[in-house]
Parts: sequence; C-alpha cells; structure tokens
Amino acid sequence: MIKNILSAIKAYLGAVNLISKLKLWKYFIIPIIISIVTATIIGFTAYGLSDNVGQFLSKIWIWDWGKQAFTSFASFVGGIFVLVIGLILYKHIVLAFSAPFMSPVSEKIEIYINGSLKHQHRKTSFNEQLIRGIRINIRNLSKELLITIPILLLKFIPVVNIFSTILLFLVQSYYAGFGNIDYTLERHFNYKESIYFVRKNKGIAIGNGIVFMLCLLVPVIGIIIVLPLSVTAATTKTITILNKTHERSVL
Repeated sequence: MIKNILSAIKAYLGAVNLISKLKLWKYFIIPIIISIVTATIIGFTAYGLSDNVGQFLSKIWIWDWGKQAFTSFASFVGGIFVLVIGLILYKHIVLAFSAPFMSPVSEKIEIYINGSLKHQHRKTSFNEQLIRGIRINIRNLSKELLITIPILLLKFIPVVNIFSTILLFLVQSYYAGFGNIDYTLERHFNYKESIYFVRKNKGIAIGNGIVFMLCLLVPVIGIIIVLPLSVTAATTKTITILNKTHERSVL
C-alpha cells in the first residue's frame, strides 16, 4: 500500500513537462474555468454558513457553565465541517463535469506512452463521457459523505480528533484519486469493472489524491493547476498498471 502511494506521488514529477511536450494545456482551459467558478461559489457559500453551523452545534451544550468556551469550540468545528463538505462537493463537481475534456487528454498520453491504443478500447461520445463522470462522482460523493460525517463527529473527542484529521484527509485523497484514474479507465472498463480496479489499487488512488488535496491548499494557483497535474499523473500511472496487467494476461 505505502509503496503504491509513493509511486503515485512520484508520477507527478514529470507531469508539467509531459503536458508541455504533448501540447495539452489547451484541453485544460474549460476544466480550469469550471474549477475556478465552482471554488468561488462554494467558497462564498461556506463562508456564509460557517457561523450558522457553529451556532447550531453550540445548542448541544445545555449547561450554563462552559457555555462560552463550548460555543467558541463549536464555531471552530462548524467552520471545519463546512470547509470539508465544501471541498468534497467542489472535488466531485469538478471531476464530474471535466470528464469529457479529460478523456482526450488521457487518450493522448496513452498513445504517447504505448505508441498507439494497444488494448481493446471502448468508444464513447462526449455525452457518454459526461454521464459516466457524473454517475461515478455521484456514487463516490454519497459514499464519501457517509464516511466523512462520522469522522467529523470524532472531532469532539480530545486526542481522537488528531487521528480523525489524518483519516479524513486520506478519505478525501482516495476519492479524488478515484476520479482522476477513471478518466483512463473509462476507455478500458465498464462502471463496475472500474470500481473493482480502483479498489484493487487503493494505494495509487490515495497517492494521487494526496497531491490533489495538497494543491488545493495553495491559494488561487492550486485550483488552476490541480486538475492538469493530477490527471496527467493519474493517467501515466494507470496506463503502467494496465500494461503490466495486459502482459500477464498474454503470458
């Protein structure tokens, strides 16, 4: 697992050079616009809701003693709650609606690595790629929320909340990597087969998603570069795995 995580992170090293060499930057224009618009809307919404969530959580404390301290703590946790949910929504919206634009990028990288589209491929239209992206990300969004909400509640428990932060980051990373990997899997596998592939290669998804999430911590620039870098890194790593799998099946 750790070896695969590190391998996926390492795949980012040559991403910028590969994008420039294959002249892929133009394919990222619309996804970058989608990313900026989505981040802006969610950012302003989250800012407006954070205080409301904090006030709602503070009602849990029914005693007078320590009320002020708990209210301050609840406001802090409420801000984290809104931020995390906002990041989850941002991630899946961008990954879903960028699918038709990222599939050609993935295909060009595969042709560059293999010399051609060697393996059997599924031919899909723009609309089919969009529907596939929305379907995958709605599925991932629902599962991620089911896992995330209980983890957020652990933040009310001292000491445990430290480990919950790490777990929360890894969950976010896994589903971010999942979306990036699926741009390549879309040509090779159907819906269920793709889910199985990512489950089998969790480390790759987590490693790719870790850098994805770290990019979002960089103000402004992060939401611009996150998709080009993460999709390129995910594609190169996924194709390497697919090639090895194909070679074993032939032998």
